Amino acid sequence: MKIVKWIGIILAVVLLLGYFIGMPYLREQTKKHSPEKEVVYEASGITLKVNYCAPFKKNRVIFGDLVPYGEVWRTGANEPTTFSTTHDITVGGKDLPAGTYSLWTIPGKDVWSLILNQEVPDWGVTLLSGGAKTTRNPDMDVLQVAVPALGLPQPVEQLLIEFQIVRGEVVLVLSWDQTQIMVPVKPVA
Repeated sequence: MKIVKWIGIILAVVLLLGYFIGMPYLREQTKKHSPEKEVVYEASGITLKVNYCAPFKKNRVIFGDLVPYGEVWRTGANEPTTFSTTHDITVGGKDLPAGTYSLWTIPGKDVWSLILNQEVPDWGVTLLSGGAKTTRNPDMDVLQVAVPALGLPQPVEQLLIEFQIVRGEVVLVLSWDQTQIMVPVKPVA
């Protein structure tokens, strides 16, 4: 009976070490290949912020291959990308209350869906699926908007998410490989 008790204690210690030491180590290692980025837009008392991990193309075909068409993508690497706003806004013409959301996309050849979700899970994919399945809970989606996929003349090596001013309006822009999407973001009047 004592041996079973000791085996249980050793197993518990190994699991705790794996969780408290192994997981932070793995996160640090993966961020060497897909560094963490933060982009902030501030104007008229409104702050918009996106935090994401930016993977590199590395001579791979990204959309339609590494990132399949028609499937939910965590939109970056490592933890899910987050989108924060300090005020109520519209994203792609749909209302979004102030807060922090996880940002997901469903890439398509011609049209993408951008999804904002109330939950921000620890990791964007399940480990048992080898990264193929996301941890997004669709019941917690607060916004989904379709936007056209635009081609780029030159490939973008590293995933880039940024805010740009286009024709006097704020636009959330995502660019990688030879694809770009642009989503208008406006304060609620």
